[in-house]
Parts: sequence; C-alpha cells; structure tokens
Amino acid sequence: MKRLHVHVSVDELASSISFYSALFGADPVVNKPDYAKWLLDDPRVNFAISRKDDNATGLNHLGVQVETEDELAEVYERLGRANIASQPETCARCCYAESDKHWAVDPSGIVWEAYRTMGAIAVYGEDRGQSIVEALAAAPAPETTPSSCCSA
Repeated sequence: MKRLHVHVSVDELASSISFYSALFGADPVVNKPDYAKWLLDDPRVNFAISRKDDNATGLNHLGVQVETEDELAEVYERLGRANIASQPETCARCCYAESDKHWAVDPSGIVWEAYRTMGAIAVYGEDRGQSIVEALAAAPAPETTPSSCCSA
C-alpha cells in the first residue's frame, strides 16, 4: 500500500512539532533534534518536518512511500510513461532511514521522491535530494531499475 509523503522545512522545530501534533491529533513517531515524522492512517500520509540551516523554509519535497520493491518499480514505470525522467538513488541514508529512491521533478519544478524504506539509522544522514535533482536537470538518468543493496 502506498502512502503520500510530504516533507516541509521549518524555522523552529519545537513549535512546529506542537502545531502538527495538535493538527494531526498524534505525536510524531520519529522525534529528533532536527527532524520529526508522523505516519498517519487518516489521511494516509508520511508527514515530515526538518530544521536544516541550508534549506529554505517551506515545501521541501513531495513523495510516494511504498512498501515493496514491486511497488517502487511500478511508480518508476509510471514516471517513464509520463515521459518524466527520474534519478535512482540506492541505499540512501537520509532522514534517519535507509531507503531505495527515485527522484523526479514535475513540469512545474516540484521535487518528487518515490521510495521504499528498508530500516532506521541513528543519524539524519546525507540529504542528496537537491544534488540528485540538479544532476537530473542537467542529464536525465537512463531508464534502468537499480538493485537494492541496503540491509534489512
């Protein structure tokens, strides 16, 4: 089953956590000094916020979180049918998780991430989304499906 993913960059994490916890009627399932995440079933969404000095405040990116490799391949194929190039990123270590991803940019310039999380990690990790999107804009990736190399 797929879940919509929304990631917002915020100015101040504590007050944002309070606001979104009240809005969603739930505490975050991940709460770190620079990041928080809610996995909601109503609506079915993975909503994340982060406080990073190098990110502008506002929408960071949108995405589709999947549960299986087959679902990730399906989203990747849909991007190809829409004639939208995507950039694969295997074994990404970002947002306290290890994931296989495909990054894309819609016709209006909104960054999208399709991903499958394999496990949690102890650190925020490296957010390579912007650099991958820049590379994608410069030279679209070939249409290949990457293999997964992440640990379960």
